[in-house]
Amino acid sequence: MSREIDEGLERAERTRPIPVHLNTRVKFLWEKVAKNDTKRLAQAAGVSVRTAQRWAHALTALAEGEPAGDIPMTKANVAKVERAVRAAWQPRVKKRVRRDAEQRGFMLHIQATFGYSAAGGSTDDPRPRMITQKMPGSVAQRLYEARDAGATQVQQEAILAEALRDEYFKDGGRRARGLDVELNDVAWMDIEL
Repeated sequence: MSREIDEGLERAERTRPIPVHLNTRVKFLWEKVAKNDTKRLAQAAGVSVRTAQRWAHALTALAEGEPAGDIPMTKANVAKVERAVRAAWQPRVKKRVRRDAEQRGFMLHIQATFGYSAAGGSTDDPRPRMITQKMPGSVAQRLYEARDAGATQVQQEAILAEALRDEYFKDGGRRARGLDVELNDVAWMDIEL
């Protein structure tokens, strides 16, 4: 499933990117999240304690200079490690950025196909558009609440479509009465907080 909105929020919340290399990600979880405890590492990554013990042993071997290469792990565990690192990366920065976005709003950059319905005589043919629009804090609050509640990409797109309808297409209620907007096929998007 596509995660453009979640990924856009995550990118905006970080001042530094998460580590790229798998060994560095595991080391971050081991030292900063699990505090060198295999049970905590297993819980943070969602793996068995035995798997966490193997990772800890591999990290020790790397620290001692043994040419171990990458820590061996399945693709599923690689994804679990990435999710755990994303969740734990820069927690104070995330909190500050979220608070600021909910108070001051954010800048949305999006390229997507939009569908429209309005009064008679208008078209409902979907049209691709590239939009840059300042969005109010209430939209940020709704997106964060939806993400926290486990909303799907489609549900988050509906929130953005409604907000874009009101802020961009209707210009805060000054035009296009009766217009409804549907967000389809997000090509890319970015959020500046």
